[in-house]
Amino acid sequence: MSDSALTPQSPAGRDASLSHHANSLLIHTRIRRSIWKIAFATLLLMAVGSATRVMNAGLACPDWPLCYGQLVPTAQMNLQVFLEWFHRLDAALIGLSTLLLVCSSWWYRHQLPTWLPWATTMAMGLILVQGALGAFTVTELLRFDIVTAHLGTALLFFITLLTIGTCLLPVSQSPNLQISSPPTPLLPLTAAIFVYIQSILGGLVGSRWALHQCFGNSELCAVMNSHIIGVVPATLSCLAVVIVVWRNANLPRSIRQLAAGTAGLLVCQILLGVATFKLHLQVAPLTVIHQTVGALLLGTLVVLTGLLWRLNRSTVINHSIDTARSSIRS
Repeated sequence: MSDSALTPQSPAGRDASLSHHANSLLIHTRIRRSIWKIAFATLLLMAVGSATRVMNAGLACPDWPLCYGQLVPTAQMNLQVFLEWFHRLDAALIGLSTLLLVCSSWWYRHQLPTWLPWATTMAMGLILVQGALGAFTVTELLRFDIVTAHLGTALLFFITLLTIGTCLLPVSQSPNLQISSPPTPLLPLTAAIFVYIQSILGGLVGSRWALHQCFGNSELCAVMNSHIIGVVPATLSCLAVVIVVWRNANLPRSIRQLAAGTAGLLVCQILLGVATFKLHLQVAPLTVIHQTVGALLLGTLVVLTGLLWRLNRSTVINHSIDTARSSIRS
């Protein structure tokens, strides 16, 4: 151990250390809040994108990145043009916000977790892929595989932001109770994977108009049926998460609330799915809400996975500390 470590710190040194800690905490808080705001904007973007698709507005702006060669096509503006134009505007704002987030993460990297700049850079990479897919969606005239990949990448970006935001939660807001055997995060992670796959299948049904094709021409029924069958593993895995969490009364309130939210969103999603199926996708707002609630369910499971991972990690660390103390005493 060095002599400096044994030397009491002067009041001026303590003040400087406290000031540095306060500054780091402020930067940390700002970055975390920015991430949650971008995540909310991404959820809005996916809802608007869903509305754009179900309202047949995907090609309302025939060119890209401008709309009718203008930043704001006032002369051509109607509901369909507005949806496509606003979808692009929201996407551009998210892209700029993410770029600022990446720059801030690298600029303040010495005051932030070492993994954060790399994680935000990965999120920026997803934005670039998403932008390219958005351009191809227009130039390739709404090709179903590109439209589906566009949705899949948006969901990946969304859950990446939620994962980063959850890992940045301060200790006071993260689960740190003494629990001997907390539930494994693999359970909500598995449920999140099933819900993600189900969301992609739902996007594929929409982009190929499989429901209309199946009922009208008896075509693409396999696509529609795959989405219906996918309800089973997604539902069972979500119910397993809810049951396991609620059987453990010692879990933090935040985790139990997320489990309750998972149950509520699951019921809502099933009812919306049945109504959407019965009405043959004829009610556009219902379809948009169905896809938005699906994204919310996925996001809830991702946050729940992150919190349970932190809880398990904290439990392992505390157990190691207790073991070390017992060894020293013996």
